[in-house]
Amino acid sequence: MKSFRFIPTGVCSRLVTFDLDDENRIHHAAFVGGCHGNLQGICRLVEGQKAENVINRILGIRCGAKPTSCPDQLAKSLLAALAENNPD
Repeated sequence: MKSFRFIPTGVCSRLVTFDLDDENRIHHAAFVGGCHGNLQGICRLVEGQKAENVINRILGIRCGAKPTSCPDQLAKSLLAALAENNPD
């Protein structure tokens, strides 16, 4: 299992962390800052899910007039983690 830390941009949360196992399943996702209840819910919903499936579901979600959201930032963080794990 490999741990990742990303600093989101354009949202209230200040940090997103998660682990990916050998099958790219998400574990221990957490946000620092942001809407605590909503982000706890998102983290529980993605637990054990394949990163690719989560990305497909949440990439591009917006928060009000913002061009991004915490779920979108999680998806972008997962994309970066997958790229780091599979650089070819």
